[in-house]
Amino acid sequence: MTGARGSERRSGGTQPTVPPTDSSLPPGSRPSGRSSGRPTGRPRGSTPGSTRQASTSSPFSGPILGGQVAIPTKRELRRAKKRRRRPAERILRGLIVVVVLLLVVAGLGYGYVHYQWSKVSSSPCATCVVAASGQPYNVLLIGSDSRVGETPAEAQQFGNATNAGGQRSDTIKIIRVNPSTGTASSLSIPRDTYVTLSGMPADSQLSPQNKINAAFGSGPDALIKTIENTFGIPINHYIVVSFFGLQDAVNALGGISMDFPSPVRDQDCSTGVCYNNSGLDIPTAGCQVLDGQQALALSRSRYFQYYADGQWNSDPTSDIGRIERQNLIISAALDKARSTYNPLRLNTLFSSVVHDFSKDDALSATDLLSLAERYHAFSGSDLQAYTLPTAGATSAVAGDVEVVQPDQAAQTLTQFLGGAPGPIVTPPLDAYGVPLTLPVTTTTAPSQAAQSPASGGGTATTTPAPPGASIPSYDPRPC
Repeated sequence: MTGARGSERRSGGTQPTVPPTDSSLPPGSRPSGRSSGRPTGRPRGSTPGSTRQASTSSPFSGPILGGQVAIPTKRELRRAKKRRRRPAERILRGLIVVVVLLLVVAGLGYGYVHYQWSKVSSSPCATCVVAASGQPYNVLLIGSDSRVGETPAEAQQFGNATNAGGQRSDTIKIIRVNPSTGTASSLSIPRDTYVTLSGMPADSQLSPQNKINAAFGSGPDALIKTIENTFGIPINHYIVVSFFGLQDAVNALGGISMDFPSPVRDQDCSTGVCYNNSGLDIPTAGCQVLDGQQALALSRSRYFQYYADGQWNSDPTSDIGRIERQNLIISAALDKARSTYNPLRLNTLFSSVVHDFSKDDALSATDLLSLAERYHAFSGSDLQAYTLPTAGATSAVAGDVEVVQPDQAAQTLTQFLGGAPGPIVTPPLDAYGVPLTLPVTTTTAPSQAAQSPASGGGTATTTPAPPGASIPSYDPRPC
């Protein structure tokens, strides 16, 4: 036995089993790089339980020795990879597809906004001031009373170009946007404010001492120049809204909700014959949805009446009360836009009102989309609404006018701008056409405007009061 072991050591131990040569292999099992049947992933002729045995019987097991291991095709490799893909990977791939689709839809939506915005009539603005990047800027919102383009039904209700001809600014609002703080405020200037017109053409037949809305008869540039020279407010952009722009916008939003404390109507008896001037007629109290026509009638009503204590009562504030109600309508529209904001709604709104607007050519669709994204969560209650303080008077030149109250107006301008207004070239006028002096004021509000003194002497100090705090109890409110 010892000799046997020794001879075994000398011979190198047990000899491995050598695979048969090609000549001894069956014809169907020659190694050709591909299997001769459906691959099983195991050596031919083996069973799942014989894997360990096969590996010990041959130290060179592999796909190239005798065809013992099948080589799968590329198609089989792809199928195997799909079978091995984990559920999390499939979910991730699905999410990626959804995100891509959403990006495509959003891109198409915003592309459509650019397309619609390109339809808006644009003109150069020679009197607009270029705003510094990232700084607050002012957009003049002009509501035109031109009846051009109205339907026969609208002409019957609101008058036509014959009995309401020309072009005046029925609404004058300055929207101040502060991109750094995400805040916005508005300043309303009564349309009958008595001023010296600026920027009028040489052939103008209008008296220079006139109501401020007369300046718009010569276009936006004249009105912008008049505002800058009279109040020291720089205007960076303007938007003109046609007479029926508000109506179309409210309809595109699906209406706005307003809560009326009592029934209201418009009743003009100034000519001795009473009639409904604006078309306002809300016979019941409570929260209700106004369509575009009703919202326009409410915003235009200067002869507003409310029913209380068994009788109809007139709003004594006339144009000032009308401005307050316009601000409430804007607040309700902001709330509605906030609650329904999405690119498709934005597209619907644009397509409905694109022909109701004109603007300066420097106001781009990108600016508008940036505002929409920045302020889409902006609610109506967030908008600080100021009104220039005035008092009714009669002028021998311009008839019934609104005269600026210097001290209160200076405070309001300072609060609105966050600092003193710019140079005042042609101050507002009193009822006799005498220029008024607006005192320079300081305020505890954060200043975002350049500090430049207004014309006139004296200094007043004021702490900003919450705008819109004294809304009459009979006015409707957003609900």
